[in-house]
Amino acid sequence: MIKHFDITIKGKVQGVFFRGSTKAVADQLGVKGYVKNEPSGDVVIAAEGDNLSLEMFMDWCNEGPQNAVVTSVESHEGELKNYRNFEVVKRG
Repeated sequence: MIKHFDITIKGKVQGVFFRGSTKAVADQLGVKGYVKNEPSGDVVIAAEGDNLSLEMFMDWCNEGPQNAVVTSVESHEGELKNYRNFEVVKRG
């Protein structure tokens, strides 16, 4: 069963290749959606996939890439949007 999660990641998560790494992991796990930086310094992710893929994806989100320092991860189940792929959203 496919689920949708809205995820907010806080900490030192910008300027550490978080978005690019997130896309690589999502593509590897077959997770669809997007990742973007927020002006607040947080990273926001919309992720859709099956239970196992999302569980592994969330585990990765709690770690992040090598130079990231993740202080908190909040996730809420949301409405399915049926994304076709995983995208890095650039600002502006």
